[in-house]
Amino acid sequence: MKKVVIMESLGIGREELEAFQKPFEERGITFVSYPKTADAEQLVRQAQDADAMIIANMPMPDQVIRRCEKLKFIDVAFTGVDHVGLAAAKERGIAVSNAAGYSNEAVSELVLGMALSLYRNLPQVEERCRTGGTKDGLVGCELRGKTVGIIGYGKIGRRSGELFHAFGCRVLAHSRHIVPDAPDYVEQVSREELLRRSDIVVLHCPLNDSTRGMIDYGKLRLMKPTAYLINVARGPVVNENDLVSALEEGIIAGAAVDVFAAEPPLAPDTPLLHAPHTLLTPHVAFATRESMTLRAEIVFDNLRAWLDGAPQNVVL
Repeated sequence: MKKVVIMESLGIGREELEAFQKPFEERGITFVSYPKTADAEQLVRQAQDADAMIIANMPMPDQVIRRCEKLKFIDVAFTGVDHVGLAAAKERGIAVSNAAGYSNEAVSELVLGMALSLYRNLPQVEERCRTGGTKDGLVGCELRGKTVGIIGYGKIGRRSGELFHAFGCRVLAHSRHIVPDAPDYVEQVSREELLRRSDIVVLHCPLNDSTRGMIDYGKLRLMKPTAYLINVARGPVVNENDLVSALEEGIIAGAAVDVFAAEPPLAPDTPLLHAPHTLLTPHVAFATRESMTLRAEIVFDNLRAWLDGAPQNVVL
């Protein structure tokens, strides 16, 4: 009889989770759920006798994976896997699958909302209204006619491009390789050209050795002083201290940030919390009721495929 440990909440209700688990339990699979923790020793105790592990975005380091001697499968309820000890998984021959695709709509819609909020000064005008003020000095701009540059033109980047195109924006895109089936309205350019020409720069790229710290002070200086940066990719793709400097110096007009060097809750002295012209959200882009259900569907489909000997959404 195989044991599966769910190491953190999947963001769905108990009844929904039980419905997903039921077909597996009928096959003799046992599930045990745990609250999220960063304590390595506790993680080992919870998972050391498990055959499969389900995690979302909590770190699962190499040293924990190496000590889980029965573990054969890590089912990641997330798109990125930079928080998973892949080196240890590879050493141990542990299969890894992800849940790519579950948040395409959720992330893209938040990006559009962030852009609208930045251009129309929504937090500021709401505060004015609540305190008896007016719109004076806070009249914003329209998206129509603006140039939006998307760095990381995968499935989420493509969906963001569709939404901005629907609002009448010009769309630039940059990825490591030319995307052959990009729509005609997307112009694929170099990263530097994208930064220079865009009114809004959206980061959708994965975190890896080539993207870590990619947006630094020098890259920010390439942007227009009227441009906005939106980061819904990974925090370390942007050098946070350089972004704070750029905002304080007026090198760019503002930024919307959903991802940080550290996972929220953020420490009170986090520099971005005190930077001007920022819209900050606590890593919520991926999370909607619909996306959480879709994510669970993918995760349990991945588990079923692995149990049947035909893994899908394979990372390793």
